[in-house]
Amino acid sequence: MVVVITYGNRRNTVVRVIHFEILADDPDQEAAFYAAVLGWTVQSPPAEMRYRLLTTGEDGEARINGGMMDRHFDQPVINTVQVGSLADVIERVTANGGSVVHGPNEIPGVGTQAYCKDTKGNLFAAMQPAPR
Repeated sequence: MVVVITYGNRRNTVVRVIHFEILADDPDQEAAFYAAVLGWTVQSPPAEMRYRLLTTGEDGEARINGGMMDRHFDQPVINTVQVGSLADVIERVTANGGSVVHGPNEIPGVGTQAYCKDTKGNLFAAMQPAPR
């Protein structure tokens, strides 16, 4: 089922959260905490990335996986939504009083992502998946 929201005369397909990021002062310590407490699996890519992938369940289970990285924004958790057109979302963000604070940046093999702020300063990321 696809949910559609109408704003005035404009219809928008609702996007869903596909990823989360936890920002931490000590990502290694925090990743170990979540592994011990919640049973999440932590993958550490090459050191230069300083990013840990968090798997929150087994394949086939309903879940949202995430990541952990160094704290470079004040907000402790950032949700990422999947969008069909990142350019369209960026245009709507700015037209509605929000802003783009980082990106868009290409993540090879994954897609293109931008970090945005809403009108109250809350961060979220929008991701346009790479073509398959």
